[in-house]
Amino acid sequence: MTQHSTRQIERILGDRVRAHLPPALAEFVMFGLKQGWACLFGGLILAAILLTRAVWQDDWPIYRYDALVIFALATQALFLWARLESMDEAKVILLFHLTGTAMEIFKVQAGSWTYPEPGLLKLMGVPLFSGFMYASIGSYMARVIRIFDMSFTPYPPFWLTLVLATAIYVNFFAHHFVPDIRIGLFAATVLVFGRTRIWFTIGNARFWMPLPLAAFLSSIFVWLAENIGTVTGTWAYAGQHSLQMVSFDKMGSWYLLLYVSFVTVSLVFRDAMGAPLEQAKESRAKPAR
Repeated sequence: MTQHSTRQIERILGDRVRAHLPPALAEFVMFGLKQGWACLFGGLILAAILLTRAVWQDDWPIYRYDALVIFALATQALFLWARLESMDEAKVILLFHLTGTAMEIFKVQAGSWTYPEPGLLKLMGVPLFSGFMYASIGSYMARVIRIFDMSFTPYPPFWLTLVLATAIYVNFFAHHFVPDIRIGLFAATVLVFGRTRIWFTIGNARFWMPLPLAAFLSSIFVWLAENIGTVTGTWAYAGQHSLQMVSFDKMGSWYLLLYVSFVTVSLVFRDAMGAPLEQAKESRAKPAR
């Protein structure tokens, strides 16, 4: 499916929604639908986790974790074949997979959480599908920037964003040995990105949202998705009962990690970063109706 055909579908769907709803409500519904389309990869992974948990039997010839790895690989291949992601985006998403898997291995070895089920496709106790959960965030960010025709302005110096992202990523490891500096990192995200607006298109109109607010709202949804993983027993935090909600502290962790993800994705979408204000207000491509 090409970007042109996607816009045609959006135009048809948008016309039907606007024909039956008040303008403000119609744009809100379209916003939700486009967000759902952007997080398709992550949604499919969560659906696979829920479905396999419901139907999997211990005596089946393949472990559940291994089936999830195969499903994630097939889904990624399908996205590339259908042109839902470009090859450049796939390369960045691969980087998410590698950095995410590295963090998973460290955290599992440190006892922060475990993957209790058996599997052949595991590395040091970490099933390889776990990297795809990080990759799904990269997929969402790459797709949402395209789908909403986003621009980011004013954008901080790129080197500064790299320093911030590196500090956040290193702290996820270092806080096991030295004092945790996440409070300072929270403040740094606001200092670095506090003035940055995300401009996005819905219908024929351009809207904006402060980037830190978007990161906070996104962290809520990632935290909710993480609860699906723990409720289904796919992974378990140390000392947490399967029916307990994931600690709200994890929402803060995801808030920080989203900046690492965003800076990584910015390697592909450099033209959207720091676009002049007037250009950011106007769609870079003809908006779908």
